Amino acid sequence: MAMADSAGGRRNPADATPQSGSPDASASLTAHAGATRGATKITAIKAMQVGDPGGHLRNETLIKIETDAGVVGYGESTASGPLARAAIATLDGPRLPHLSPIGKDPLAIGVHYHNLFHAYPQRARYLRVFSGIDIALWDLAGKLLGQPVATLLGGPFRSEIPLYSHCTGGDYFDKGAWRDRAQELVGGPKGFRAFKVDLHHPLGVPMQQAVSSIGPREARKVARAYALAREAFGDEIDIIVHGHCELDLPSAIRVAKAVEPIDPLFYEDPLAPAFSESWLALRRATRLPLFTGENLELPEQALPFLQHAAVDALQPDLINSGGITGTKRIADLAALYHIPICLHNVSGLTLAMASQQWSTAVFNCPLMECRRDDDQAWAAASNVPVIRDGRMQVSTLPGLGLDFDQERLKAGRVEGEPWWGDEA
Repeated sequence: MAMADSAGGRRNPADATPQSGSPDASASLTAHAGATRGATKITAIKAMQVGDPGGHLRNETLIKIETDAGVVGYGESTASGPLARAAIATLDGPRLPHLSPIGKDPLAIGVHYHNLFHAYPQRARYLRVFSGIDIALWDLAGKLLGQPVATLLGGPFRSEIPLYSHCTGGDYFDKGAWRDRAQELVGGPKGFRAFKVDLHHPLGVPMQQAVSSIGPREARKVARAYALAREAFGDEIDIIVHGHCELDLPSAIRVAKAVEPIDPLFYEDPLAPAFSESWLALRRATRLPLFTGENLELPEQALPFLQHAAVDALQPDLINSGGITGTKRIADLAALYHIPICLHNVSGLTLAMASQQWSTAVFNCPLMECRRDDDQAWAAASNVPVIRDGRMQVSTLPGLGLDFDQERLKAGRVEGEPWWGDEA
């Protein structure tokens, strides 16, 4: 995978020039909409939290946009059902009805994006709910225009998305455990060729918990765990050193030195997610490719990482970063700096389908994150994601390609959740 220059030979952001492809999303949608603009109105926005009745997949909150044409669009949020409905209710309140998408043209996505995220800074942003609304607007637009979302974003660059997934837990200091783990992960038709290996396991701390400064002993444990991972996976499988923003700067530098021998694909999220001088200090201290972005909100939080050449790749999340529209704007900025984008994608079916449509339409997107069970879509009536040989096939159905089994959704509601906001 082509990467930005390593430390010591990095491109000057001032010299950045646009890459080919990845046209502006709103401009591409406008070109496809034509006379269809204004012919349909949004009548309601609803939210419902569901989860696999089998209990082995996490809960997700679906956003549904209804129209007077009878066509609906779906998005996804990581907020709870009650929180999502509260956020939607603010759009119908007495102060902000002029900013609500309800009663307006669903194809005016650029206008809705501005009104949801920027028009009224004093409003609570409810970013992860409004991102779900944006995703649903794109699904709806694709259905109204009879096109997959990738086409509306400017067209596909690829028909399959290369993937990376996640390593299982357990004993990270036992060679036999690593051998069994690698055989389980690499075997089978899915054929993932890259895995995130979590840093918190060798450190012996809960995931996402901040860690006090680590010393040489902890660094040696990290080095041993990742050396065993490399030995078990071999040279043909890429390893991502996966942090959750838990380290301070000295610890992040120690870990970087400890894992250098395994030549990781990325060193992800070692530091607090906001841009700071610490990212630049880490950049100067290591030649490892640095990776961040799943917690970045909107293009303005991604921009300083690009301006200062602080990372080698960004990993925004459609739900966390402003929906399809906001994340596409991050990608367009990153393209100016020749920085690749690899979407963070660890939620439900709707996010997986939205992420594949987005990823295929973005030139500077060489990889996409994928849960190993993304093809076990419990609520899908058809068009389940297809994963083969480490790649996800891209749907060519209109919108996001979602086909929900409504009875399964109804049976899978989280306890106490009303059916799309109505009484069951």
